[in-house]
Amino acid sequence: MKTMTSRASLAAAAMLAAAWLASPVLAQTQPPSAPAQSVAQPAPAGPAPAAPAATTPAVPAPSASTATPVAPTASQAATVSTTARPDAAAGIAPAMKELSPWVMFMSADVIVKAVMIGLAFASLMTWTVFIAKSIELSVASSKLRSALKKIAETRSLAEAQMALGAKEGILPSFLAAALREARMSAGLSSDSGIKERAASSFSEIVRAEARRIRIGMGVLATIGSTSPFVGLFGTVWGIMNSFIGISKSQTTNLAVVAPGIAEALLATAIGLVAAIPAVIIYNHFSRVTKGYLELVSRASGAAGRLLSRDLDRSHGSVHSRAAE
Repeated sequence: MKTMTSRASLAAAAMLAAAWLASPVLAQTQPPSAPAQSVAQPAPAGPAPAAPAATTPAVPAPSASTATPVAPTASQAATVSTTARPDAAAGIAPAMKELSPWVMFMSADVIVKAVMIGLAFASLMTWTVFIAKSIELSVASSKLRSALKKIAETRSLAEAQMALGAKEGILPSFLAAALREARMSAGLSSDSGIKERAASSFSEIVRAEARRIRIGMGVLATIGSTSPFVGLFGTVWGIMNSFIGISKSQTTNLAVVAPGIAEALLATAIGLVAAIPAVIIYNHFSRVTKGYLELVSRASGAAGRLLSRDLDRSHGSVHSRAAE
């Protein structure tokens, strides 16, 4: 009996040991939800099997560790993008900072450069004509007004020439033409013919003076009317080159497209800078020239009146001699 009892106890101990060793293996083969249920509702097997069940929540760690490599890849992509963005910004920022008119001119196409240089030269010509014509018209108008004041009280062509002296100008030219016609028509009794011939000479002098005083006005008119179109030609050419560059680089990034378009638009800006002052200066000189030509007409009338007095005076002296 003792032997059978010992054998039964040994068999029971062996069964308990086998159950103890088999419980972790069963726990590992169960799904992840099983440990939570075992924790929430402990099995009534006793405290011995509960201890391995309590340690089983650490088993799902390998599945979590297998999913963790996804996060590092996203973070690495973020770090790569963040490192790439500063590089791109570093490449774009200096170009945008250096985008000045001079840099745009230096980096423009040869045709666009030629257009810009031509428009700059046209603008220089505009301001040169403005300064030269302003001085010329101011001096000519002041001289003619002074000469008209000097001959306002004279009674004959000879007195007017003595009052003016040997100065050159438009009024001395009228007086010289009147005296020349009176001398060449000496002995003729037709005063109307002498006045008509003198008026014809005066009109020729007026036309010559008008042509002389309008020198440079045609340049202003040409610059004012053609500069915008020349600048537009440079802009079209530059935009064509920009689109060609876009097709070659196969990108529509504004940082790549903007410099070429800015260079093209600079040609139009220079064209407007050359055209707008030219038009304004042309209109200004048109008004000033018209005022000066009115003074010339006054000088022509003054010379004609002096000639008429001389003719009447000469005929009066002839009639008085005939009466005596």
